[in-house]
Amino acid sequence: MKDKLQADPLPAPTEVSRVKKLRRYEILDTPPEAAFDTIASLAARMTHAAAGYVTFVDADRVFLKANTLGMQETAVERAGSLCSVAIQTDRPTLISDTQHMSDRADYSEFMYHHDVRFYAAAPIITSDGYRIGTVCVTDTVPRHDMTMGQLEMLELLAFIVIEKLETRLASRNTIRAYDDRLHRLVHDIKNPITSISMYAQIISRKMPETGKVAEISGKIQFAAKSVEQHLNNILNEAKIDNEAIYLSEQAVLFSELIDTLKSTFELSLGNKQQELHVFQPVGLMLYVDRGRIQDVLDNLLSNAIKYSPPGAQIGIYATASADMATIEFRDDGVGLTEEDLQKVFVKFARLSSVPTANERSNGLGLSIVKMLVELHGGQVWATSKGHNLGSSFFLSLPVYKIPPLILTRQVD
Repeated sequence: MKDKLQADPLPAPTEVSRVKKLRRYEILDTPPEAAFDTIASLAARMTHAAAGYVTFVDADRVFLKANTLGMQETAVERAGSLCSVAIQTDRPTLISDTQHMSDRADYSEFMYHHDVRFYAAAPIITSDGYRIGTVCVTDTVPRHDMTMGQLEMLELLAFIVIEKLETRLASRNTIRAYDDRLHRLVHDIKNPITSISMYAQIISRKMPETGKVAEISGKIQFAAKSVEQHLNNILNEAKIDNEAIYLSEQAVLFSELIDTLKSTFELSLGNKQQELHVFQPVGLMLYVDRGRIQDVLDNLLSNAIKYSPPGAQIGIYATASADMATIEFRDDGVGLTEEDLQKVFVKFARLSSVPTANERSNGLGLSIVKMLVELHGGQVWATSKGHNLGSSFFLSLPVYKIPPLILTRQVD
């Protein structure tokens, strides 16, 4: 173990991507949860430590998601936290006696307030290699009895944490995608219902002398307003339950989406020595919800990385017509069978292909991709020549059409 434990800052692009990845899990500043409390408790018991924690390292603080001491404090400054040291490596961190740290003064305030003489931690690592937090334990006395088996147990608990986060994120994305589709459907239904109500009012005003017409008109208005109210109730309940987000289409440069994609997956590609090549028309502009389509592209590239071997070449090819752009994600990975192609976009479908480095796959990603693309009026499809022959995933999205310039002139 190195004598000096000062946490050197991560390279700027990597740190920005790491923090972005952490915040996508929406775990920061959330209340205590039994699952994380149990993990912290298991960590302490398995290592016979005085305290166990589940922590997440943000840009300038460490969020304490769970602790066994019943602390009301939910965050500490990152600069003075030993967790900032633990996320510098993929391997567990072990400090048998904090008094022997050459740079202990940098952590003296944290160790004084929490009476920390011993510290051990395993980093919480995402599937694409970002270290976003720790499962850690502390003690009030020096410890020289920590075994490799106990450190491996901390690593296992850290893996369980990331599994929990990934499952929750996938579930939340599915709910939101369904909710967006629901909103669009309800609004499509509301428009003709509103028109029916208006026509009924017009009939009533135009023919007030006819009692039967007035009666029927009233019933039409009552029924239309009742249906409209039910639809509004559905919208309100969905918004309250799932914090729904409407699509917010805007003109988006495809090259900007690609730049974000490259930044996000730089580490993942590097870890498997894979290369990404992008071919795109200059100035291609899409008319999409930037955040949702960024999620779609992230998902497709993530799959290409997972299902391609180390050293693979991955290509993104974009073409455009007057109305739609077609984007292809092409890899030379494990490929898909004919049976796979029939169900590849079905939620939780069992496919023959498996990630090449045992990366995590929850079976939800491509179903979400399909929903989000169809919400934009586009389509998704996949092709493959068979097992170990690579695959291509295509999506079509609307291009931004520049409004025509209307010239006017004064007429004398």
